[in-house]
Amino acid sequence: MADTVRITVRQRAILTAIIESYIETGEPVGSGTIARLQSRDVSGMSPATIRNEMAELAEAGLLEQPHTSAGRVPTAQAFRIYVEQLTERVQPAGRAERLPARSRQQIDRSFVGVAGTQAVLERTSHVLAMLSSGVGVAIAAATEGDLLEHVHFSRLAPTSVLAVVVTRSGMVRDRVLALDRDLSLGELEIAANFLNENFRGWGIEDVRIELARRVEEERSEYQRLLESVRQLWGKAVPAAQASMPPVYVEGVANLVGSRVDGERLREMLGALEAKQRLVELLNAYIDTQQESVRVVFDLEEQAPQMAGLVLIAAPARMAGENRGTIGVIGTPRMDYENTMNAVSYLSRVFDRVMLHPSEQ
Repeated sequence: MADTVRITVRQRAILTAIIESYIETGEPVGSGTIARLQSRDVSGMSPATIRNEMAELAEAGLLEQPHTSAGRVPTAQAFRIYVEQLTERVQPAGRAERLPARSRQQIDRSFVGVAGTQAVLERTSHVLAMLSSGVGVAIAAATEGDLLEHVHFSRLAPTSVLAVVVTRSGMVRDRVLALDRDLSLGELEIAANFLNENFRGWGIEDVRIELARRVEEERSEYQRLLESVRQLWGKAVPAAQASMPPVYVEGVANLVGSRVDGERLREMLGALEAKQRLVELLNAYIDTQQESVRVVFDLEEQAPQMAGLVLIAAPARMAGENRGTIGVIGTPRMDYENTMNAVSYLSRVFDRVMLHPSEQ
């Protein structure tokens, strides 16, 4: 662990300079590069002194040499020390305020006209990807126990129907359904009215169970209606997704430009596309009661395909109530401080957008 490595103040300054240079260029860093920096913390150090200190840092497992003639690159342990240093500088409550005013204004403009939990989360994933050049992720709070508010079916084409399911928490699920047989506009309207009149206020999964029970009991023309309703509901809210919260992922293409071999990239992209895996990943690392942004390097412990990626995330709240989790998944070469500040600022976006829409 990072806290077991003891380094001097000078070594810490050199390590910070190496990490920031590596984040900026992606190239191994040599002692000459650090000696030429104008940073106050390393100013005046000779290349020989820096070279000796870099050798000590390498011995401590904080730097590695990818090629015999190349400079050094920071290890995962070095990045942990760097992030700990950034965290120590700022109190959790003050991190959002450290985001540059231009970035705050850009974020606020992005949410003009956006309303509702789902729309805010979807826009959040887009904004995080844009600001971080990583993958923006936003996951709604678990919807187990969420109640049905309204359902609507629209006929798109023969055997093709658009279903819109709205829950009491404000979540909206829309799906294009491929049916086994064609249903007329009248049949779709009757089905929607049946669900709205009989099941408003019911738990999402409870509706499925009750429909199956009624179909089993009825032996009449009524059963034909029930069977149509059951089929529509089953396709609109698949059993595997009934309690799975909506997940929004944006910016996967940002990883394509990273220096990762093709096979590893395919594994990463596959993991990011498996939304259920993302839910499990964030739930494993992010406590919805925490107040600060968390940076996680060891993602492979929960998802082996995520080895080599870093997660920066925080719970999103409105008026003290958890509305989900937002974050960025990227390579170790991300701008940690800016991304941490952006995640912190956006974790409060619900209060600004949904409680004070007139200020947007």
